[in-house]
Amino acid sequence: MGRGRLAKPIYESLPALYVAGGTLMMALSYHNRDTDWSGPCGVLGVVGWVAGLAIWMHRRDYRATSADYLRRGKPVSGVEEPRG
Repeated sequence: MGRGRLAKPIYESLPALYVAGGTLMMALSYHNRDTDWSGPCGVLGVVGWVAGLAIWMHRRDYRATSADYLRRGKPVSGVEEPRG
């Protein structure tokens, strides 16, 4: 593992952890509506959800487009490329 990198299982679970943390913060905000920290907990909950979903969507799009780019240069099986 290189310096400054996370282990793959931890890296892959980050979006789910952000969403779970956001859900917990929103639940705390809802159940403790009469406290001063209810508002900040709700805001942090929404931020956790947005961050988790944004990271998940960014990774999904990157993986889809990088797979497309890798396939572009390869010949179709059974068909020879023209030589010129």
